[in-house]
Amino acid sequence: VALCSGKVPGVKITEEGSPDAQLLQDALTALCQGLGKSIAWDGEGANVLLAVRVEGAGSREDARTIAKSIASSSLAKSAIFGQDPNWGRIAAAAGYAGPHFDVNALDIDLGDTQLMAKGQPLSFDAEKASAYLKDQIGKRGVVDIYVKVGQGPGSGTAWGCDLSYDYVRINAEYTT
Repeated sequence: VALCSGKVPGVKITEEGSPDAQLLQDALTALCQGLGKSIAWDGEGANVLLAVRVEGAGSREDARTIAKSIASSSLAKSAIFGQDPNWGRIAAAAGYAGPHFDVNALDIDLGDTQLMAKGQPLSFDAEKASAYLKDQIGKRGVVDIYVKVGQGPGSGTAWGCDLSYDYVRINAEYTT
């Protein structure tokens, strides 16, 4: 992805916290995140990119673990493909991720529709939420899932894709 030989004249970064080091770090982070999203988005049979943002965890690592659990949950991914705004599958994946959080602090949003607040499912416009999923699938867009697990300082994001019939068929039809 990146090589440095020192042969090209220019600014030499000698301090880790310098503005130039931060610019390089930001550029490499953006590049790696873009590559990671591309891997998920370009999955065989994938229709949408899932962007799962978790906030309020005890640590950054806890938030990332919860986000990865949701983004990789077969049940959550198949609900997205089925255009089912199923808060239970998202909550379950957050719960079995491992890091402790207070279920009474759990908030879940799908796009701009809040599905759960303070651990309680909400009355929401299921047709609107389903239409959001259908729209994103139709244009190979991004499905945003926001989860708040408490008041902690940790936040993290994970990316994945939906689990479609084609995803299963394509991956079942070849062997290594």
